[in-house]
Amino acid sequence: MSKYLLEIGTEELPYRFIPQAIEQLKNGFETFLNNNKTGFEKVEVYATPRRLAVIISGLVDKSSDEEKIIKGPIAKVAYDENGNLTKAGEGFARKNGLTAEDLYVEDNYVHAKIVVKGKSIKELLQENVPSIVMKLQGSHFMRWGYNEEKFSRPIRWIVSILDKEEVKIKIIDKESSNISRGHRFAQQNVVIGHPDDYVEIMRNCCVIVDQNERRQLIIDRAKEEAEKLGAVPYYTDDLLEEVTFITEYPVPAVCEFDPKYLEIPEEVTVTVMAVHQRYFALHKDGKLINKFITMTNYIGDEFSNIKAGNVRVIKARLDDAVFFFTEDTKKPLADYVESLKGVTFQKGMGSVYDKTLRLITLAKDVAKTLGVDSKTIERTALLCKADLTTQLVFEFTELQGFIGADYARVSGEDEKVCEGIKEHYFPLNAEGETAKGIEGQVVGIVDKMDTVCAVFAEGKKPTGSSDPLGVRRAALGIIKTILTANLKIDLNDLIIKTLMLLPINTGDGNLIDKVKNFAGSSANRISGKVLAEITEFFVQRLIIFLSDKYAKNVLEACASNKNPLEDLADYLKRVEIVSKLDNPQLNENANRVSRILKENSTKAVDKSLFKEPSESMLLERISIVDETLDYPQYVEKLIEINPSVEKFFNDVLVMDKDEKVKENRLALLTMLKKKYEKLTDFSKL
Repeated sequence: MSKYLLEIGTEELPYRFIPQAIEQLKNGFETFLNNNKTGFEKVEVYATPRRLAVIISGLVDKSSDEEKIIKGPIAKVAYDENGNLTKAGEGFARKNGLTAEDLYVEDNYVHAKIVVKGKSIKELLQENVPSIVMKLQGSHFMRWGYNEEKFSRPIRWIVSILDKEEVKIKIIDKESSNISRGHRFAQQNVVIGHPDDYVEIMRNCCVIVDQNERRQLIIDRAKEEAEKLGAVPYYTDDLLEEVTFITEYPVPAVCEFDPKYLEIPEEVTVTVMAVHQRYFALHKDGKLINKFITMTNYIGDEFSNIKAGNVRVIKARLDDAVFFFTEDTKKPLADYVESLKGVTFQKGMGSVYDKTLRLITLAKDVAKTLGVDSKTIERTALLCKADLTTQLVFEFTELQGFIGADYARVSGEDEKVCEGIKEHYFPLNAEGETAKGIEGQVVGIVDKMDTVCAVFAEGKKPTGSSDPLGVRRAALGIIKTILTANLKIDLNDLIIKTLMLLPINTGDGNLIDKVKNFAGSSANRISGKVLAEITEFFVQRLIIFLSDKYAKNVLEACASNKNPLEDLADYLKRVEIVSKLDNPQLNENANRVSRILKENSTKAVDKSLFKEPSESMLLERISIVDETLDYPQYVEKLIEINPSVEKFFNDVLVMDKDEKVKENRLALLTMLKKKYEKLTDFSKL
């Protein structure tokens, strides 16, 4: 078994491109090896800002021989009337190294069985590696020198070795060798004798090529430095990924800034450090301190210039934040609401001010449904978008909501309102936490619903990778909030009310015509395909959200018998109980009833038409299935009546010759079917 190493050395790669390159290289090499029927154990891809490396372990010496059936010309063209090969037939045989005896006719065409000999792994690598690398895709690829080909950044060196032997390849204008380069401030000409030695040789040259090892090293070193100060570092996955792919040898440096900058909202300071400058903010006893860690890509001992440069940069950024904060807080947050009239929400859907008015109406209505006081909820709805017109949010867009909450506190707003302004954007991502306060929950739900309905009403529903205004994330946020907080909200009703409030372009004409157009368009929204599309969209997002935990057929069955949007908590309870259901007889009985009843009977059951004792028994047993029971008890009752259902089918011919008797039995089965349907659609299980 052999091992192959490919290293592409470059100028500093964009950090966002590197994870894509890792995945593309892994898939590219695995596909190449599989397509060529070449055995291997695993493909590992390593990456730093200056290199992309692939190590393939367990390679066989050559690809497998392959038998192939090849098709030639039509028989009457390949042979003459005497059965001898024509020029066309001879040409086909000669081209494929065959004799006349190797050919045979099938389906009126000449065929032959050939054996394609396998190639040596070295030959395969030389033929395929350059094309795999050149198939990498990413944004902002470039040309350099006199080259026509593009790559993410100029290629400076290539290492290509199979065990101890070089495999000569050329990519764009660079030919391979067995010589790599270490860290920019370390050894530059490094001979790689064998792929097994690569990782350790690079480590000795101050390059940690394994990105997973480098990521963990960043975490460990940040924690070590923080512990010296009695603090803990703040970092996100995005920050870790970026720092991982902008360093080859991460070394921490602790820097200090003026404590006066701690007076501005903490979220601003942390965002400046983490998002804008790639620093690790430090917290001590739960509070931000005026120190941070920067991960340098440096192997020297003198850090004073590095620290001074980083402090100088962050000071300038924080000075801007202090200025914006001071200017913004010269007036209360409520005064910014009027400015929302100048901010467009979506073409055809008015301004953000118009959206705010809709949110107040919808939030008040939801609060009434939930039976909670709407005062702080309505105030949250009024102020939730006000910070969009402040200078600080204009500079730090990702802090919308957080800035609003801080400005609301400065303005003396109720703490519940402040938290609601921040939390109404929650969850911020698929794994993010949901709003804890009722203000953030209600306003967040109606805000997201308004966005979803606006997109669908304008005919811009998401397709493929397109997700206008993030409606998929918005729908998921609504679902997660309702289920987490166990809120009883009829989403179907909320969708209708939201659609009715959305603005409608009624066109030119007199006032009476405009009113008619408005009324007609509103009615069409809630009676036509828009409502159906939104409903189906939410149901599908709900099923996708829960599919990690529950079987898809169960989720679809429980959504089929009753609109799950009317009560998500009820839907989830049914899904949980049906997922645990293990009673084949119950399933069979429910499906047998459905097969017999093409449509439900509208008639009442008449006991006087009963002919068999089992009919009276079934009616009596159906009555014990009380629909007010909780679902575990309800299922127990359905299972309990199984014998009566079986006896009914054994004793009775439902389709009796007497039309009245038949209709009465169908009415009885309709009663039973409705009991089953309260739980799920058994036909989909």
